Amino acid sequence: MIKTLKFVSGPFICFLFVFFIDLESGSSAISNMAGVAAWMALWWILEVVPLAVTALLPIVLFPVLGIMDGKLVAPIYFNHIIFLFIGGFLVALAMQKWDLHKRLALRILLLFGSSPQKIMLGFMVATAFLSMWISNTATTMMMIPIAFSIILKMEDTIGSEPIKKYVVGILLGIAFSASIGGIATLVGTPPNLSFARILMILFPEAPEISFFTWMLYALPISLVFLFILWVILRFIFPIPEEVKLDKALLKDQHADLGSITYEEKIVLVHFIALVVLWIFRADIDLGIISISGWSNIFGNPAYLNDGTVAIFVALSLFVFPAKSEKNQHILDWETASRLPWHIVLLFGGGFALAMGFKETGLAIWLGTHFIGIGSLPLVLIVLFICLFVTFLTELTSNTATAEMFLPILGGLAMAIEINPLVLMIPATLSCSFAFMLPVATPPNAIVFSTGRLSVHDMARIGIWLNLIGAILITISIFLIGRYVFHIDLSSIPIWG
Repeated sequence: MIKTLKFVSGPFICFLFVFFIDLESGSSAISNMAGVAAWMALWWILEVVPLAVTALLPIVLFPVLGIMDGKLVAPIYFNHIIFLFIGGFLVALAMQKWDLHKRLALRILLLFGSSPQKIMLGFMVATAFLSMWISNTATTMMMIPIAFSIILKMEDTIGSEPIKKYVVGILLGIAFSASIGGIATLVGTPPNLSFARILMILFPEAPEISFFTWMLYALPISLVFLFILWVILRFIFPIPEEVKLDKALLKDQHADLGSITYEEKIVLVHFIALVVLWIFRADIDLGIISISGWSNIFGNPAYLNDGTVAIFVALSLFVFPAKSEKNQHILDWETASRLPWHIVLLFGGGFALAMGFKETGLAIWLGTHFIGIGSLPLVLIVLFICLFVTFLTELTSNTATAEMFLPILGGLAMAIEINPLVLMIPATLSCSFAFMLPVATPPNAIVFSTGRLSVHDMARIGIWLNLIGAILITISIFLIGRYVFHIDLSSIPIWG
C-alpha cells in the first residue's frame, strides 16, 4: 500500500498542477513545469524508481505538456560537462585497474609518523586526496581494508578494548574525509558538475567555472575542514598514550605491491598531465600575477573546455599497450563499461529540469514569490540555505538535491537582486556535507557496514560537522568566493 502511494504521489501532484492550479495567468507552461518538477522531486526523494529513471521523465513530459520541443530536450542530456565526468572517471578507472590508487594511498600514509593520531591524519589526507579524483565510494572501499590491516594487528597485540574508540575515529575519519575531499575539484563529486552546467543553462553569459577556478575556491575549504575534523576526532576518540603503531605494517603492504610497473607509470603520467592541462587551460589571473592559458595557442581557445581535455587524456589510455597482458591496452572497454551511466542520466535529467525552469519562467516566478527573504541580511540567507540543503541531503541523493534546488536559487537571486553565485555555490557545497546518517552518503554506509560503530557514534559527531560545514561555507563565500569569482555584493552581474 505504501509503495503504491509513493508511486502515484508524483503523477497525482503533476495532474493537479496541470489541470487545477494556475500559477501565472495566461501561462500554462509555468504550472505544467511546476507539476513536472514536483513529480521528479517526490520520486527522487522517495526513490520510487531508480534515480536515473526519474531523470528521464522530461524526455516524455516536456513535449507532452508543451514545455519544450522534444528535439531540444534530448541534446541537453549530453554536453561538455557530461564528457568532463566521463573522461575524468575513465582515468580514475585506469588508476583502479592497475592499483595505482592503492600505491598513492600507501605512499601518503608512509609520509606521516607512527603515532596513532598522525596515522589517523594520514588516512584522512590520503582519503581526501584520492576523493578529489576518484569516486568517494571507490576511495572508501579501498581505504577500509588498509585501515583494518592495522586495526586487526593492534587488536592482536594489545586487545580490542583499549583501542575501541580509536577505531571508531579512524573509520569516521575515512568516511567524512571522502566527502570533504570530494568538494575540492569539479570532478570530485557530482553536485559540483551539476552546478557548473546549471549555471550555464540559467545564465549563458556567465563566466565559465573552470577546473582551476573551482579548485582555487574549494580546496582551502576542504583543507580547513579536514583539519577541523582531525582535531575533533582525536579528542573525542582518543587512544592511550602508551599505544604505538607499527609502521612496518604499511611498509609491508607497500612492498607487496612490488616496484612500480610500466602500466602504473603510464597511468601516473596521464593523471599528472590531466591535472596540469585542467589547471592551466584557461588564463589565470591572481591579481599580482597573470598566467596565459595553453589554450591560447589555438585559433579558437574558447572552443576548448575541461571536457575536451578529459576525453583527450582518456582516449590516449585506450591507445597505449599494456606489457603485462598480451594484446591488451592500459584501458579497455571491459574496464570502461564500469562507468556509472546512471549518474550520467541523473545529470541529464537535472540539466533538463534546469532548462525547463528557465524556458517557462518558473525560476523567476519562484524567485519573486520568495522575494521577502531578501529583507534578511545576506549572510543569514546564505547560512539558512546551507543548513537547509545539508540536512535535506541526509535523506536524499546529493546530486538530485542540487539539481532540484539550484535552478530555484538562481531565480531567487535574480528576484532579490544579488549575484546568483552567492546562493548557488554554497548550496552546491552543502549537498556534499551530510555526515549524520549512514544513508546520507555511500562512504557513511560503507564504514557503518563494518559493524565497528553505531548510528549514535556517527550522528553525535555528524550533527556538529553539519553545522560547522554550513558556517564554514557561509564564511568562505564572502572571504574567498567574492574574490575568486569576482562577485560584487552590491549589485547583480551584467550576465544575470
